Formats: sequence, structure tokens, C-alpha cells
Amino acid sequence: MDETGYTVKPLMFTAAFNQGLPYCMNPHFKDIVVASTHAKAISSEQVIQHLWSDYGKIIKVGLSEAAVPSAILKYISLPDEINHPQGWDTILSHARKIKSYDVEIHWYQQWSTRCPPACRVATCFIASSDEHEHVIVLEDLDAAGFPLRKSNLSKAEAKACLKWLANFHATFLNEAPDGLWEVGSYWHLDTRPDELEAMEESDLKKCAHAIDKALNQCKYKTVIHGDAKVANFCFSSDGQHVAAVDFQYVGGGCGMKDVAYFLGSCLSEQQCDQWHAELLDDYFNELETALDGLDKCVDWDELRKEWEEMFPVAWADFHRFLLGWMPTHHKVNVFSERMAARAVGLFQERE
Repeated sequence: MDETGYTVKPLMFTAAFNQGLPYCMNPHFKDIVVASTHAKAISSEQVIQHLWSDYGKIIKVGLSEAAVPSAILKYISLPDEINHPQGWDTILSHARKIKSYDVEIHWYQQWSTRCPPACRVATCFIASSDEHEHVIVLEDLDAAGFPLRKSNLSKAEAKACLKWLANFHATFLNEAPDGLWEVGSYWHLDTRPDELEAMEESDLKKCAHAIDKALNQCKYKTVIHGDAKVANFCFSSDGQHVAAVDFQYVGGGCGMKDVAYFLGSCLSEQQCDQWHAELLDDYFNELETALDGLDKCVDWDELRKEWEEMFPVAWADFHRFLLGWMPTHHKVNVFSERMAARAVGLFQERE
């Protein structure tokens, strides 16, 4: 029995789910959704996304006679064969994904309710798993007032996301990431040895472990989202407020990993060049404001100095991953090369 009081039976799904046949929700999943949302019945079902490498689906369900009109079901089923779209179908890749879903379940069960409105996340109705399958039933953020998804942002919209990140980082500053990834982010070096090996020889590759160590040994660490790309933010109709989804790689780390990754996900190369200093300053202003309202033992000047120094280091860390994973990616650009060179220069000076 889980925290909702609903007894979760072993999860089973029809073979049609992973064989491309017409979708039909397993009746047992319907029972889980109905019981966890206190609905009378499910009125509609819509598959809205297939998970990476065919590990499952995200389904929007309409609800009858419930407190909310709809909910989101995230169903994860471990496939018989690994089918990574970029060819990274290794045992290590599979193990990383398995852990990521375990972490996400734990996040929703033990951590998510601590997020204040300033870093809004979906309410979790139920999160359960067994050896082979995971099921998470979440609030539908569209219905909750966050119906927009964006790919390229205005400066104001980027600031709304940075405000979310600042409040998230402030909320969990100096806390051990119990049950989450010890080191958050999906490109963490210890989980990406194959991508590192695939990189062409360069000063960045030589500095990869030093960069990773510097980020992991920051004095000030928090819980980071770990995949804070623009696609994982849901916007209000006016674009001024956001909520975030997808917590598979949430864990400990320097907040700059989220900030650098986010900016690279939503801004053009020219915008990164022109706006990054202003947006970084805005993030720190929001972080200071958020910390002022919390009982945290922080030397603000020391924290800001450390994290500002880590910004190009965090950017270089993700750039290192891309150069091994997909060196033709559009994010591999002159601005990122310049940020990486700046970080490499810091470590070369220390030698």
C-alpha cells in the first residue's frame, strides 16, 4: 500500500504497448488512475509522448466526477531490446535509465511536496514501481494554468525559468540528495565514459575529470533539476510563470549546471552571447531574494563568487558531453567553444 492508501498490485501491460499496435490502456492502470485521483471513471485517453528509447509512454487521461478534469499517467516499461536513437544502446545506458526512473519515483514520493509555488511542480497522485514497471500519476499542468510549451524564449520568458531555478536551488541548498542522484544531471561524467572515449583528443578532453571534480567539490551545492531544458518547463498563458516536469536526473550539484544547460537549450548562439551576463545576474538576484526568506547558513558573497566562477565550467562540462555524444549537434557552436576554452584556461593556469 502506498501513501495514497491504494494497494498497488504487480504492474502488467498488454504486449501491444511496446509493439506499435493500437493503444488501449490496461484495465489495472485505469484502476490506479481512478483510485488515486478519486474519479468515478476515465472519460478519455490520449498518448502525448513516447519516452526516450521506447521505455514507455506519457498519457493524458480525462476524468469523470473528480476534483480535477484530467491527469497525466507516466508509464515506464523496461524493453526487451534497447533501441537508442543515437546508437548508445549499451548496458551502462540501460542501467542509467533504470536508476533514473527509480530516482524520479523517489523524488515524487519524498521530495516534490517541499517545492514552494515559486518553483511549481505537478502534484503527484501516486508513484509506484515493481521490478519491471513504473507508474506515476500526476496533476495535468495544462489544466492547472500552465498550458504553453515553448522552444525559443524571449528574455522575459527566460527570466521566468531562471526564477524557477533560483527558487528551486534556494529551497534545497546545502541538503544531501538522499535517494536521488548523488551527482545530478544526465551528462555526469561518471555515467558517460563511452561518450568521453568517443571525443576527439583536445584540451577539453584532457581537462574533463578536473572540470567534473571542480563542479562536484563546490562548497555550496544544492539539489539540481538535472535536465532543465526549455522543453521541461510549462508556461502560463501570459508567459510570466512556469512549472517544471521530468525529474529523472534530479540530484546533488552546483546550481550552475542547471543554469548553463537551460540557457543553451532555449537561446540562439547570438542570444547566448548578448544576454548571458544579464540573465546570469538576474538569476543571482532571484537566488539572493529566495535565500533571504529561508533559514539557510550561507555567506552570500562567497556563494555568488564560487558559482559565478563555475558558470563557464558548467557550460564546458555539458559541451564535453555533446562533443562525445553528437559532435554535429547545433549546440556545438562558437559561443560554447569559447566558454569551454575559458574553463580549460582556468585549469591550465592551476597546473
